[in-house]
Amino acid sequence: MRTNLSSQISLNRVSTKYYKPENTIENSVLTRFEKIPTTIFETAEEGVMHVADEIVRKVQERQRDGKFCTIAAGAGISMRPLFAELVRRHKEEGVSFRNVVLFNLYEYYPLAETSSSCFSRLNTLFVSQVDIDSQNVFTMSGTVPQEAVVEHCHLYEQRIKTYGGVDIVVMGIGGEGNIGMNEPGSTISSTTRLILVDGPSRAEAAHNLGIDNLPPCSITMGVGTIMEARKIYLLALDEEKADIVRLAVEDKISDTVPASYLQMHHNAMVCVDLPTAAHLTRIQRPWLVTNCEWNNKLIRSAIVWLCMVTKKPILKLTNKDYNENGLSELLALYGSAYNVNIKIFNDLQHTITGWPGGKPDADDTYRPERAKPFPKRVVVFSPHPDDDVISMGGTLRRLVQQGHEVHVAYQTSGNIAVGDEEVVRFMHFINGFNQLFDGGQNETIKSKYAEIKSFFSQKTESDFDTRDILTIKGLIRRGEARTACTFNQIPLERCHFLDLPFYETGRIEKNPISEADVEIVLDLLRTVKPHQIYVAGDLADPHGTHRVCTDAVLAAIDEEKNAGAEWLEDCRIWMYRGAWAEWEIENIEMAVPLSPEELRAKRNSILKHQSQMESAPFLGNDERLFWQRSEDRNRGTASLYDSLGLASYEAMEAFVEYKPL
Repeated sequence: MRTNLSSQISLNRVSTKYYKPENTIENSVLTRFEKIPTTIFETAEEGVMHVADEIVRKVQERQRDGKFCTIAAGAGISMRPLFAELVRRHKEEGVSFRNVVLFNLYEYYPLAETSSSCFSRLNTLFVSQVDIDSQNVFTMSGTVPQEAVVEHCHLYEQRIKTYGGVDIVVMGIGGEGNIGMNEPGSTISSTTRLILVDGPSRAEAAHNLGIDNLPPCSITMGVGTIMEARKIYLLALDEEKADIVRLAVEDKISDTVPASYLQMHHNAMVCVDLPTAAHLTRIQRPWLVTNCEWNNKLIRSAIVWLCMVTKKPILKLTNKDYNENGLSELLALYGSAYNVNIKIFNDLQHTITGWPGGKPDADDTYRPERAKPFPKRVVVFSPHPDDDVISMGGTLRRLVQQGHEVHVAYQTSGNIAVGDEEVVRFMHFINGFNQLFDGGQNETIKSKYAEIKSFFSQKTESDFDTRDILTIKGLIRRGEARTACTFNQIPLERCHFLDLPFYETGRIEKNPISEADVEIVLDLLRTVKPHQIYVAGDLADPHGTHRVCTDAVLAAIDEEKNAGAEWLEDCRIWMYRGAWAEWEIENIEMAVPLSPEELRAKRNSILKHQSQMESAPFLGNDERLFWQRSEDRNRGTASLYDSLGLASYEAMEAFVEYKPL
């Protein structure tokens, strides 16, 4: 089963194949912009395995010496795969952690006695599942009286010193470069202390943890304490962190990016996967570090970059521009700036099409999609019940209007992203509707109404919704999806609600992908036998639902390919991106322009999903609503094409073709 979607998408750009393969190229040349040793792994799984190997090696080394191994770690979302792997090794391979002394990196403050804490998650994810002695596990307390916090922090520092300091710190990186909960402005000498958590960090943490009312403060191990550790692993396996990782690794040391302090550590290591490494210079701009093996996408990337640097459109670039910006190699290959400019201009021009399903009876030599067959059967896979319209609402509408048979497959119920107030609103309606038209009150409805109201009145942040509430939330999202399909003139019999089992946990944490998920997707594909498939390629989705949903589709396609399915030979697979990111222009293979009217219609499609407007629990760190993010992203793509000297449009939706191996 396919699980390495990130590398499948990224390898066409973020790969060492851009470097000349001779062994004479020193690693120090390739990494000369990087001030912290940084290892790039092809997949997140490989990164996790490497760090797990290193931790186990140190733990076992200390065991042989009869010594404790002191580890400091948090319970952030980036740590969960690592803990899962360490727990697996304990249970399946007999790895013992009996000599580990564990220090929690941070705790929120103040906490009520019943509140969900960072330490409780650390205990659930790791401590309770391995053989660590509970007496060797230490944490700050979120319930200590405020007047005792300073002394409490001092004692925590003393406890660390009692065990001879920290052997290994393993941690993630926050969106603002936080390490632990050390906010921008933290000094390199800071020790364990109480700090105010700023808005962006609180929003990120609340989003990752699914907690609306996160405490305003945190007790965190200080930068100075972290820097005293003998080994530090910064694990960054989230495409959304690509920018901040580059700043921490390559930019100057600054208290505005606390992770940049690791440049001063003698034994720190940053572990990233390919998507997270995408903005490092050796990946994004390899021509600045060494000679390259130029391919079409790399040339396109270089020319777009040169246009941004010189603030010129493609066709106005000169030989001087190339020579002054380290791209003279291209002049040697193509003879002149003019030749390169024309090549890339035409290349980008050919990505633009108003016929995403192919234009019938037209020469399709330079079009992204083939003219025949026409009309096409199209399946649009939508991880949540609104990703179809957020990500490709304009293209979806265009496909329908141009006569194609469009099916939309909603892969998950999206029920955990519905606020409780939406359930109350619908229950009020059902209750009132029943009284108005039934002349009384159905006892079952009355009882269920009272039961749900009672549950909500006593619900705490750590409580999970009942199955009945999750069902109602799922029905709300189904209704919204049907309304959006009707608005886009898609017959309701072509709206498919797959409800993939991996999602139905009622919690943020989902189950791993299973054969049952893949079989559901397979059934639909075998029924429709599409000529086009649209699938999410947005790996920046904070909770990974898009990744799993796309893995399920690609695994199903692989099974059909291995089985020799004839329909797949005449099928193209297009990947879109959604609310969090856009394809880099060097990867875009189809750009569908939208007029102002079409963009407005797309907005109206998104607005049909009312539960995902202001009250949606998982809007993330970005304060813009989904329709605003989508419009800004689509306008940004059009603006980029315009700045390069191509046609000027109101907005554009972008796609990358996926070709099964």
